[in-house]
Amino acid sequence: MMTFFVVCAAAGGTIMVLQLLLSLIGLGGDHDIDVHDGHVDFGGHSIDMGDHDFGDYHLAGDHADHGSSAFFGVLSFRSLVAAVTFFGLGGTAALASDLPVSLSVAIGCGCGAGAMVLVGWLMRLLHTLGEEGNVQIERAVGQTATVYLSVPGKRKGAGKVTVKLQNRTMEYQAITSNAKELPTGAHVVVVGVASPDTLEVAEASD
Repeated sequence: MMTFFVVCAAAGGTIMVLQLLLSLIGLGGDHDIDVHDGHVDFGGHSIDMGDHDFGDYHLAGDHADHGSSAFFGVLSFRSLVAAVTFFGLGGTAALASDLPVSLSVAIGCGCGAGAMVLVGWLMRLLHTLGEEGNVQIERAVGQTATVYLSVPGKRKGAGKVTVKLQNRTMEYQAITSNAKELPTGAHVVVVGVASPDTLEVAEASD
């Protein structure tokens, strides 16, 4: 059993080091395992699971669905490698301390599960921080913008506006419900989001 633990620790540790080196040179990437609409997506590859809808499958109401989402949220290639590595390390340490094999396996499993959850949580946290750096068009609502290309009135066409958003000057298409055209250089207020790249604006009050 000691050999098995050592192999797990060595193999997992080697992969972890290679992942770190690849990340340092910009080639590293994490492969999430997602289950939805009867498909399993692993690292961008989709596997058809037939007519079974695993993504929306309810075993015991909403609690089962939320539990499944949480489980697959921490399941990724990095977290699985960490689980194998720490399973091996925990089991090796336990056996080296003359603990029974059954207890050593339990300790190894506990270490592996803890490592998987921790790494999965860290990866999700990093992903969330990365998303926060992206400009979100919804935050433009209520902001003052400047017309870059005249905006036709009565939603008869789209112009363009520039707006300062998240410390960046962004350019978006714009429409307006105003009766008259909004000329280039006019100051307007963003009153809504018409589409992922189009704002609805209105003439700013003096």
